[in-house]
Amino acid sequence: MKWNLRWVAAQRDIWRPVQLQRAFAEVGFKPSLSKVAALWGGTPVSVRLDDLDRICAALNCTVDELLQPEPIAAAVHEQQALRAVGDDAPTAEAPRPRPRSTRSSGRLLPPN
Repeated sequence: MKWNLRWVAAQRDIWRPVQLQRAFAEVGFKPSLSKVAALWGGTPVSVRLDDLDRICAALNCTVDELLQPEPIAAAVHEQQALRAVGDDAPTAEAPRPRPRSTRSSGRLLPPN
């Protein structure tokens, strides 16, 4: 999902997190400035539905204006770009550690 809070706010002539916090206060939503700055600065990992409702009320917008779906192919490409340096071969899953050879007592040693 693409988080469009800054775009929607800009359409309402809101350019800074402090202005956004004032708009939130007008509808009775009083998050801390750090929470507003986190919402403003990037895509949140999660947003409570009641907070999303209040954000939409403050900005006079709908949820589909704030959140827009992105193609799944872009997400897959992004994951491939985040592979470790030197990892040329794409694998379905990471290799699992194997136990070391047994001790003289017959017990297995922990994985490397």
